[in-house]
Amino acid sequence: MRRNGLQPMVVINSDDQFPDVAAVLVGRALWRYRSELAPFYLAVTLAIGGAVLHGAHSEWWPYLLGVAMVAAWALAVFGDRVGLALRIERLYGAAVVMASGGWLAGVAALGITFSPLPQILALGGLVLALPWWVHRRRRAKVRVDRQIAAWPEIAQSVGLSGSRAQSAVVDVWGWRARFALARGQTIQDVIAKVPAIESALGTFRGAVRVFPTRDDKANRFELRVLDTDPHADAIPWPGPSVSSIGEPIDLGPFEDATGARVLLLRRHGLIGGVAGSGKSGGINVLMGNLSACRDVVIWAIDLKRGMELQPWASCIDRLATTSDQARAMLRDAVTILEGRAEWLTTQGRRVWDPSPDLPALVILVDEYAELADDAPDTATDTDSIARRGRAVAVTLIAATQRPTQKAMGKGAVRSQMDVRVSFRVRERKDVDLILGQGMLSAGWHAHTLNAPGKFLLSAPEHDTPRRGRAYLLTDAIVGETAERHAPLRPDLDEVSHRALDEARAAPVNPPIDPSVPVAPSSEDRAETVLREALDGAPDEGLPIAHLLMITELSRPTLYRRLAELVKSGRAVQVGRGRYKASDHVS
Repeated sequence: MRRNGLQPMVVINSDDQFPDVAAVLVGRALWRYRSELAPFYLAVTLAIGGAVLHGAHSEWWPYLLGVAMVAAWALAVFGDRVGLALRIERLYGAAVVMASGGWLAGVAALGITFSPLPQILALGGLVLALPWWVHRRRRAKVRVDRQIAAWPEIAQSVGLSGSRAQSAVVDVWGWRARFALARGQTIQDVIAKVPAIESALGTFRGAVRVFPTRDDKANRFELRVLDTDPHADAIPWPGPSVSSIGEPIDLGPFEDATGARVLLLRRHGLIGGVAGSGKSGGINVLMGNLSACRDVVIWAIDLKRGMELQPWASCIDRLATTSDQARAMLRDAVTILEGRAEWLTTQGRRVWDPSPDLPALVILVDEYAELADDAPDTATDTDSIARRGRAVAVTLIAATQRPTQKAMGKGAVRSQMDVRVSFRVRERKDVDLILGQGMLSAGWHAHTLNAPGKFLLSAPEHDTPRRGRAYLLTDAIVGETAERHAPLRPDLDEVSHRALDEARAAPVNPPIDPSVPVAPSSEDRAETVLREALDGAPDEGLPIAHLLMITELSRPTLYRRLAELVKSGRAVQVGRGRYKASDHVS
């Protein structure tokens, strides 16, 4: 280089690092793939150990053989205590220990060069390595360990810098790990990053679940990653899980194989989901369990002419398939509610304890929106049941595709629903309609459920989003179950019968006692509110939107009443869409 006029020069930049030497790269590779190379490491260790023992203590070979036999027996019998859960795994571990100990004893006695000991080590090691290399759980654990090791980089890329892994466990469906969050981070931040975590881990969409830890600490969370969907196939119904309404009903398994059990006694329920999402299957699971309870009388409303609930007709004490029948049924339910409340008062009791002689009453309404459209006047009765039915064991369960305010009526029905079951919904905003305000942002993503029968369950004992799948009842199983449970159905109690008989015997239009003040009707109250609002209106008048809100009248009715007031001179129109009382009236 000097002969050609070049001057060698070395430039050191503090911002750059020199490349690693070959030994470091080889060492990293040997450590990274230590699981795959474990059979090779064992063979090398045996060869070195055998050579040392042959030169120093060749007389130890009987002891080595005895220790190997005892260790193999202990591993085959008690291997489950060291993580070998399956019998085949324990037998494999015992075979490896026995083969290694036998070969080591032979080398200690005869020497490593004694033929055919080297050939046995090579061939036997290869044969015993094959089950190790193809073992599914081992490969899954290696993959998880590498992902956990890479978590600091993943956390930084998804915006959770500072979080760290604490433990990880591989199960049959995937793996789960416990993480500690950095200061100021919460589980809500993790839930918002779920799509980014799925991308960073390289999983399929919807594979990541985030739960609070069992100690419920705010700076901890549990991450569950599914390699295969445990709910990919339909799950046959195993039979009723209860014999009393006081026991929690199993709707189907969660992804961790635990049952989605929920108590319905003194709780109202709401079931929602689009058509084809599995609502009918969920109702069949409910009916299969409720019909097995000897302390429950079932009433049902199916305004699709009984198309969904007719197969259970033998187990249903009363089935309404028209709007008139639904009106009569709900009116009778309110009568029973009031009769039971009066009886409890006379008995000095506060709650109705269901029994075969005093059964609970469950009213199941399929497609509740149809009831609100065809019989809107029933909203008063359903509202009364929702408000007052808990103590007297009168339960309302409503199923609908989209429980909007219009579909559920203007009462308190939806707000009184303690048990919410959401099957798949089409739009994200429908999650809050079914499960409650703010549930979508809290991680209840019912719009991502991808198969009929999958659901999210919200109840006092289920306050974290866990996916379940409702059991499948075929038409044949429904028919067999209804026929088997029909003889077990109880009759309505004497208290309820007496309340119904008294209500039917009372005159339809009883004489009005002039000494008793008559409560004004809803129209009279709206008229009074309207006139008081107009009398107190400012000079610029009140807008139509305000009058609609305070009077709760429909828009055509409000316009008609305003036109009558203007015509009679009691009100005037001030500008466009604004009204106030006339000056001489005020």
